[in-house]
Amino acid sequence: MHGGVRPRIYVKVPPDRLGVVIGVEGSVKREIMERMGVMMTIDSENSMVILESETGAPINLMKAGEVVKAIAYGFPPEKAFRLMEDDQVLVIVDLKQIVGDSPNHLKRVKARIIGEKGRARRTLEEMTGTYIHVGDTYVAIIGDYERATVAKKAVEMLAEGRMHGTVYKHVDRMLREVRRRERARLWMDEEL
Repeated sequence: MHGGVRPRIYVKVPPDRLGVVIGVEGSVKREIMERMGVMMTIDSENSMVILESETGAPINLMKAGEVVKAIAYGFPPEKAFRLMEDDQVLVIVDLKQIVGDSPNHLKRVKARIIGEKGRARRTLEEMTGTYIHVGDTYVAIIGDYERATVAKKAVEMLAEGRMHGTVYKHVDRMLREVRRRERARLWMDEEL
């Protein structure tokens, strides 16, 4: 690093989520800083979190940024911390891109994704092994890349109006393919 300039990431956080990023007596902020080796500054005036690398490991800085983003999108910190693991990603589905800006369309689509008493969302989480949060105009997903991609496709299908049963069958088929690839990778690793 030349001139002592440390890599820095800025994450915009809704004002009502800043307190969650900080945590009780700074517990969430402290855990992110300790586990990821980053400095974290809260700019409440601009509703921004500034992350700086202390250890010089850019991947940790990026992961810390993803954790803060996940909390900003509405995940509780315990679920967002999953993004500190190596193979975990945060995927965002912008519902407005699928159904437009109409509040009625958005409301209807969110209801389809959540399902009666949260059943559809829960079913997708259990099938894919992901965490899913439905926000005002988006759906946020945390999981390993392949399973988060499957969950994203399922959310998009529901938003487009496909039947729940059709979506679950599609998810099942996609996951069988994911598991087949994982077994092939394990087999290849054993051969080496």
